[in-house]
Amino acid sequence: MRTDSKFVRRVLGAPKYLFLLFFVLISVGPMVWAFLSSFKTYAEINSSALSLPGSFNLKNYADAFRYAPIGKYFLNSIEIVGLSVAVTVCFVAMCAYVTARFRFALKPLLILLISASLMLPAQAISQPLFAIFKELHLYDTKLGLIIVYSAMGIPMSFFVMTSYYQTISTALEESAYIDGATFLQTFVYIILPLAKPGLVTIAMLQFINTWNEFYFALMLTSGDTARTVPIALNYYMGTFANNYSALFAAVVVTVLPTILVFILLQRQVMESLTAGAVKG
Repeated sequence: MRTDSKFVRRVLGAPKYLFLLFFVLISVGPMVWAFLSSFKTYAEINSSALSLPGSFNLKNYADAFRYAPIGKYFLNSIEIVGLSVAVTVCFVAMCAYVTARFRFALKPLLILLISASLMLPAQAISQPLFAIFKELHLYDTKLGLIIVYSAMGIPMSFFVMTSYYQTISTALEESAYIDGATFLQTFVYIILPLAKPGLVTIAMLQFINTWNEFYFALMLTSGDTARTVPIALNYYMGTFANNYSALFAAVVVTVLPTILVFILLQRQVMESLTAGAVKG
């Protein structure tokens, strides 16, 4: 009887595992396919898209760096994305804390304006942004992209951190004030360490979004000075038109940093997502 009960539970539980397997395949499958294709020759890709490569060598990766300035664009992405992440985290860490903890006259208006910025499509601000950058000589500069990416990341990061700060007990701050700590000391030495999972989460989201951003990187640049990796893939598509092996290798090089960042930071991200479940 007990054996039959276990068998029934397994049968009834099979659909959820099949459902999970389906989403794993459609999520991981394209990345695995691109990775394997990056080792194939042109003839192997044409003969069968799903076959394994005949040999695993780095010739295609060498071709990708030789045919296009992927290395320069990669370094541009690291600099631009890294600084935009730092700016976003610093601003959001402070303003979200004040908004979550204090009441002030313009708080509803501030939240309304930040919420409204999430509703604006990129195309709606393209023309005025382009004109402003031309006038301020920020067009085709790394500083210009850093400003744009930081501004794009602040609204969503603001709401994430505001929610996370609300999960931290106010009793800790009250105890610190009783012991003589100032507002700044309480924020730096007590709140920020506790908010580390939330800060890591917004940093990771900002990194992924800006690393893969294409529209503004294309609109606000014209040369190789500030162009990032997504533009390199599009711009040099003509070069790779007859060399899909090198194109797949370039795609892998472009996507790999975001995968590594998520793997390294997933523990802090999960802590942030589950923080509300243990509030109080």
